[in-house]
Amino acid sequence: MPAEASPAGATPTAHPRASAPARVVVCRDCCCGTPKIVGVDHAAQTARLRALVPVRVSECLDVCEQANVIVVQPSAAGRAAGARPVWLGLVNDPDATEDIAEWVRAGGPGVAPRPDILDLYAITPPRRGPVS
Repeated sequence: MPAEASPAGATPTAHPRASAPARVVVCRDCCCGTPKIVGVDHAAQTARLRALVPVRVSECLDVCEQANVIVVQPSAAGRAAGARPVWLGLVNDPDATEDIAEWVRAGGPGVAPRPDILDLYAITPPRRGPVS
């Protein structure tokens, strides 16, 4: 049976990747997610994001001077619209975490407009040279 066909009465299913939601990567290694960033409840920050969207915890993302770093990856629809990952640094405030969570829940890059307040946190990702 062709992929687009479905038996009578059956609901066609989308390809799993076609509906992949926006995701978040949180840095949690040498600086981000450690007591070096005073006054931040890192576990609560990760839990809040996880309550709304898929979260991957990464080791060092190589921008320690911007700790805590969060990368918002576009959904399948966002990528189809040309969106790229959005890197956010110095996310050390619960309000910023909430702004990120709500933006991603609304669709994230390429789907929902980024709240203006998050422009304050936008950073340039590190450049990685060729492996020698």
